Amino acid sequence: MTRTITRHRPTQLAGLLFSACLFSTTSTAQTASETHAAFLDKLSAQCGQAFPGRLTITSGEVQDRDHLLVHFRRCDEDEVLIPFHAEDEDAEGGWDHSRTWFLTVVEEGLELRHDHREADGSESSRTWYGGYSIGQGTANRQDFHSPERTWNARMPVGWRIEIVPGEVYRYGTIANDEFTWMVEFDLTRPIAEEDIPQVWGHDVPPTRIPGPP
Repeated sequence: MTRTITRHRPTQLAGLLFSACLFSTTSTAQTASETHAAFLDKLSAQCGQAFPGRLTITSGEVQDRDHLLVHFRRCDEDEVLIPFHAEDEDAEGGWDHSRTWFLTVVEEGLELRHDHREADGSESSRTWYGGYSIGQGTANRQDFHSPERTWNARMPVGWRIEIVPGEVYRYGTIANDEFTWMVEFDLTRPIAEEDIPQVWGHDVPPTRIPGPP
């Protein structure tokens, strides 16, 4: 029995290797894209609803605010807007309505941005800071890297969002892959639609110009 051995020329071999690498990269990119889309879908499952929450891990922020509220306000195919309301006795009406989390599909994966507003709806000087998703993540958890904060801290720093539709939503800051501050919301307890507050500046789109991190 004769066995045929195929010998590729260098140019042919290079072409085969390039094709294999291209296929592998494309496949990985598609998988990551599908995971990011699944993550946004899980967030969007709560769209239009708001839920109560509490501070579960503290690092000096929002310590004295007993009541928190998350609102899945707008859910597009490539972007989800999530206002975060915190009880504040010094604010008009007793609540701080200044924050909205923006999660957007971008070429790099997912982008997390923080839209901060003043009570009159104008943008705060510290706004639109954020970062990009780290790797593929999962359909239930995504980590986001902050280059500026990482540089200042000399360790990996960023944010983490976890979602189990109908059960729990978590958001917080992370350092060295551990939560340093976290808020948790109970997705089994939607509040009445008429009780959902409007975030400050909800009718004015952000300029999307980053301020300090």
